[in-house]
Amino acid sequence: MEYEKMKEEFINRVISKQLVSATVSQPRQKTNELKRIKLKPIELKGMYHIQIEYQYERILKHKNIILEEFSDNFEIILQSFRQIHAQFVNETIQVQLSKKNKVLWKVEESNSIKPVNLSHNRKKQYLLDDATPYPFLIRLGVQTEDGKVRKQKYDKFKQINRFVEFIDDSLSHLPKDRQIRILDFGSGKSYLTFALYHYLKVEKGLDIKVTGLDLKKEVIEECNRIAQDLHYDQLEFLVGDINDYNDEAAVDMVVTLHACDVATDMALARAVKWGAKVILSVPCCQHELNRQLNSPALEIMTQHGLIKERFASLATDAIRAEILSLVGYDTQILEFIDIEHTPKNILIRAYYTGKQPSIEQRRKYDTFVHFLSANPFLQNELKEHL
Repeated sequence: MEYEKMKEEFINRVISKQLVSATVSQPRQKTNELKRIKLKPIELKGMYHIQIEYQYERILKHKNIILEEFSDNFEIILQSFRQIHAQFVNETIQVQLSKKNKVLWKVEESNSIKPVNLSHNRKKQYLLDDATPYPFLIRLGVQTEDGKVRKQKYDKFKQINRFVEFIDDSLSHLPKDRQIRILDFGSGKSYLTFALYHYLKVEKGLDIKVTGLDLKKEVIEECNRIAQDLHYDQLEFLVGDINDYNDEAAVDMVVTLHACDVATDMALARAVKWGAKVILSVPCCQHELNRQLNSPALEIMTQHGLIKERFASLATDAIRAEILSLVGYDTQILEFIDIEHTPKNILIRAYYTGKQPSIEQRRKYDTFVHFLSANPFLQNELKEHL
């Protein structure tokens, strides 16, 4: 099949609303940071769209387009990739492109019609079902006694489920032949700590011991009462500061949620020094770089306090993620919950692999922090590991 004919055939199928899902892969350039693209139909405000999900090595981005825009976007996609696997309602199509755009077009017809699920129309499938009573959610006031999610707590329920998804994704990185040690720094009211314990201990039956650490004595006392009432025997809450906690020699998972400013960096540094296999961190209130930032080339941005604050916050998290990569972690920055619910919606997820950074990776990092006049707290804490 000719290249132009292939484009026409594929675009026509999409425009006629036959697409179920598609994955575009095999970047033409090995240096391309964009690893793959996924396509799926969705409905937004009553209109049919195609959602384009861009999968980079450490981040996901989404763009929703109307059908009239698909042809131009598809042309751009084909310039960067050589393979397409697409599921349509009555057939599966595999497209392979050579360097000179010679086309291998393979069609496998289906005996049954596959439904097109417009994701905004179908019910979200949660790992914790919104129709099942969970004792910890009832005790925390998220559910009623009969298991219904309270209307005013539905955003919290969604946040808890999103967090549980991250926990589920991390299972393969945790030890399987001994007790799993987990620390949660800045656990606060501990919705997510209880969710973590329930999912790993009750749902998955794993041997775990979880400690939540926070400075608020009254909150810790209440969390311990709840844990006792629920018979969560391997869950404890302690009053204390990240810097003062020296009871562990090794930890498997470190969670830090909304630890303010460099408290996040303290927790990340501790996690690395303990050899944690999994790190899940939702940063908060990043002020360190905002105070240090001194880059004349950025003054068009940084002359505005609000923009400077937001830029410094994003740059701080990018630096944190890169430092973790430099010390042997596979690190991604992901969306924790919808930004409409909170601006603090970034989660840093890191899995330890032991992979050594390249000289070029370290050079890029040094260039970036020098450009910003940054002296990152986390870099200084981990100088022996870098």
